[in-house]
Amino acid sequence: MSNSTLRKYVSEIIGTMVLVFMGCGAAVFLGADTQGGHLAVALAFGLSIVAMAYVIGNISGCHINPAVSFGALLDKRIGFKDFCGYVVSQVIGAIVGAGLLHLMVILTGVDMTGNLGANLVAGAGGFGGAILTEVILTFVFVLVILGVTADKSKGNVAGIVIGLTLAFVHILGIPITGTSVNPARSIGPAIFAGGEAATDLWVFIVAPLAGAVLAVIVYRLIKDKAST
Repeated sequence: MSNSTLRKYVSEIIGTMVLVFMGCGAAVFLGADTQGGHLAVALAFGLSIVAMAYVIGNISGCHINPAVSFGALLDKRIGFKDFCGYVVSQVIGAIVGAGLLHLMVILTGVDMTGNLGANLVAGAGGFGGAILTEVILTFVFVLVILGVTADKSKGNVAGIVIGLTLAFVHILGIPITGTSVNPARSIGPAIFAGGEAATDLWVFIVAPLAGAVLAVIVYRLIKDKAST
């Protein structure tokens, strides 16, 4: 493995760790149901993306999300080998971030969510509602990423646009599923929370990946239309 490849994977570990620790941490210590907590959690996830985009964006592209990497693979922006390396790195980062958060919960005795901010289907009324919610939200998120990163002239603002997009999909999704749109983000907390979070986990792996597929299909359609 070359040094540049190693740097990319380490960057994805760090970025995903920060996303999970800060985003889920906001939910754990503020509570998404408290006054102002809903918006604060959404902003914590979004601002994590903004911060990491300007730290590791020029190294790995700051995917920090298997759904984003899957979209990049399908749009032929990365190869299969890098896709696998990215996903493994993202899952490792998410587990580390959730592990650190779990340690803080043990030390402080505080967890406003009761499950490290894990994603659940209960708020969606069942698996069907949760799947639909996550597919739509991930579709929007990945579509924006594909569009804004395709234009190099938008490079200076791409991190802000992507971060704000993650924040606004969280604003809608938090009361429903807690908002995943990121399989790694769901895997980390579910490992430590267990129970219902572990049982529901497959939804938050399958649905975001399906949303990424849909985003690539739509992006290619509108891109082709624009170029003709």
